[in-house]
Amino acid sequence: METTIETKIIPLPPYDFELTAGQPGYSRDQEFKTEDYVAGAYIRLLDLGDKVALASVRSSGAADNAELSVTLTGDDLADADAQRAAAQLTWLLGCNQDLRPFYDSVSHDPILAAVVNDFYGYHNTRTASVFEALVQAVMGQQIATAVARVVRNLLIRRYGVRATVRGQDWYAFPRASTLATAEVADLRQLKLSVRKSEYIQGIARAALDSPDGFEELHGLPDAEVVKRMMALRGVGNWTAQWVLVRALARPDGFPVGDLALRRTVSRLYFDGAEITDAELLDFSTRWSPWRSYATSYLFAALRAGRVAGP
Repeated sequence: METTIETKIIPLPPYDFELTAGQPGYSRDQEFKTEDYVAGAYIRLLDLGDKVALASVRSSGAADNAELSVTLTGDDLADADAQRAAAQLTWLLGCNQDLRPFYDSVSHDPILAAVVNDFYGYHNTRTASVFEALVQAVMGQQIATAVARVVRNLLIRRYGVRATVRGQDWYAFPRASTLATAEVADLRQLKLSVRKSEYIQGIARAALDSPDGFEELHGLPDAEVVKRMMALRGVGNWTAQWVLVRALARPDGFPVGDLALRRTVSRLYFDGAEITDAELLDFSTRWSPWRSYATSYLFAALRAGRVAGP
């Protein structure tokens, strides 16, 4: 029986809901949606394990006193489901990030300080799991962001958790158990190379073999996480760093080797002159221990057109 439950989330201020949740790139296909931001509402299908729930999130108040109102729709939802959904949304939308130490740290960097001023209250969004971050990063290796998004959506549509709510199909990211049994030939039909198809299949199987589907990595230091991730076939340092940033919310992850990031820094700080990855890594130390935040803000500026694209 379809039920609706309401709950609330109080994010750590400052929190600009539109900047955080209203990012571009959501599927606009009316027959296929993974998440959306429309008319001030962030909408996403949540995989709660034994249930799914469609969440619609709205914000009231200014950035310094924001309150998020959540409406959940699903079959036989109970208060416990609302608590799980609120916890997942808090994580996904970065509601528990304290931006103030990062903001205090940029005073010596007028360029980044200007970006922070433009995107005041923007919080890093996250993936629902380490597994999701790994698979997304592998799919995004050495291809343009727009192409990676198409491939991601194809994967979700083919293998994702699905629910139909009021006539609209919604999808959540595929579970490891589903991708572990996917055939490489079938994955290839989703615009994935043979190697990436094999990598994703292998990562899914490794997730099933790990103690907690890779979620145990939350308890390990950054260096050990990178070491564990790079032991997986197809995972290099760039992918492991994105896991630190997107899945584990570590403050000092830095995806050196990212072409868009290197060019963004080049244009903002070096008048467009070419820099190497080694030079970028050395330059990034000025932002430690908040390089994850600096990276996210630079990409926010890039998405908003404040920096010319690659």
